[in-house]
Amino acid sequence: MISDQEFLRISVYLKSRYGIDMGHKKVIMNGRLENYIRKNGYHNFGEYMDALEADKSGGLEKTLVNLLTTNHTFFMREFEHFEYFRSVVLPWLKERESAGKDLRVWCGASSTGEEPYMIAMVLMDFFGVEHRLWDTKVLATDISTKVLKQAQAGIYTEEQLASVPERWKRHYFHRIPGEDRYAVTEELKKEVLFRKFNLMNPFPFKRRLHVIFLRNVMIYFDDKTKRELVRKIYDALEPGGYLFIGTTETIDRSSSPFKLIQPSIFRK
Repeated sequence: MISDQEFLRISVYLKSRYGIDMGHKKVIMNGRLENYIRKNGYHNFGEYMDALEADKSGGLEKTLVNLLTTNHTFFMREFEHFEYFRSVVLPWLKERESAGKDLRVWCGASSTGEEPYMIAMVLMDFFGVEHRLWDTKVLATDISTKVLKQAQAGIYTEEQLASVPERWKRHYFHRIPGEDRYAVTEELKKEVLFRKFNLMNPFPFKRRLHVIFLRNVMIYFDDKTKRELVRKIYDALEPGGYLFIGTTETIDRSSSPFKLIQPSIFRK
């Protein structure tokens, strides 16, 4: 069992490097790391952290992040966001960006890919035959290399695709012969650019974004980290740009200049 001192050491490490607050999640941390530590020959959590901090390759740190970040997502999750994106945000952007035809959409917690592929499907469906005239590529980032690998592979079970509209399933996925699994088509795959990114780092965007989806990730952060992140997001958006967060998440509106459109949807 992880000691209080070992728990504090790992918590402080995660907080300082990634902004992840595990201050009250000792049982979860122990459950997710204990087997890994035993299986890999470490005598205790302290010995594991000594090895991690001495590891110049960054491989052990990568594994720690993969083990401790929950990646629970599915197609059509919080679908009201996609409906609002399609019916309100995209018509506004189509008119506003009609000259340059360049939309900049970022999914900042891509997990195993369902959300960014969903955003891409909504974009392709909305623009229809005009789609080829527009640059609508979705940037999708996550700190977990494990989930990014899954997302890039773009392979999902029949069960995972159960909520996807039938016409989208036919158009954007093809069944893998002899399996109950489906692969994302090359056409859809080309619409999403997956990259590893730590939200605590300075944002790398050369131009401001039109829409940011940052859903169900701020639950990991304490209030101060969250406020700082929201300020960075605000600065990274074009005037009038939209932010979507998880339906169970909140933003401290007294410290944020964002305008609330409806719960979990904000505008600059």
